[in-house]
Amino acid sequence: MDLRKLKTLIDLVSESNISELEITEADGKVRIVKADPAAAAIAQPVYAPAPAAPVVLAAAPAAAAPAAAAAAAPAAAPVETGHIVKSPMVGTFYRASSPNAKPFADVGQAVKEGEAICIIEAMKIMNEIEADKSGTITKVLVENGQAVEFGQPLFVIE
Repeated sequence: MDLRKLKTLIDLVSESNISELEITEADGKVRIVKADPAAAAIAQPVYAPAPAAPVVLAAAPAAAAPAAAAAAAPAAAPVETGHIVKSPMVGTFYRASSPNAKPFADVGQAVKEGEAICIIEAMKIMNEIEADKSGTITKVLVENGQAVEFGQPLFVIE
């Protein structure tokens, strides 16, 4: 099934009242299930931060804000600098065309816009992912053979 067609089907399901769609074609079968927001809210507990002890000092609110920001910073994901190449689809990430081949792109390698930098296998189809910017690969964020999600960061290019 064509990637554009699959994205269109996902958009249609997310914007409509249907909760599930299954399509069978000669080249495969696709099943799209929309998550129930009410069930997701019930299944995932939400924890409120512990109340802070009251402070009598007048400058306390200004001092408490940086402390709260500093406490929240370690919980956040690390921010990558440079241009991030993201996965255009769900699938399995491969750095090379075969297990014995050299990787398309490695740390320190210069790449040009449009050059293949990895492969994502989706529904038994190998899709070459191209660099959307010229530069040098500074970080590979995904392990070879790892499952990736749509929009997941793959590489950092500077």
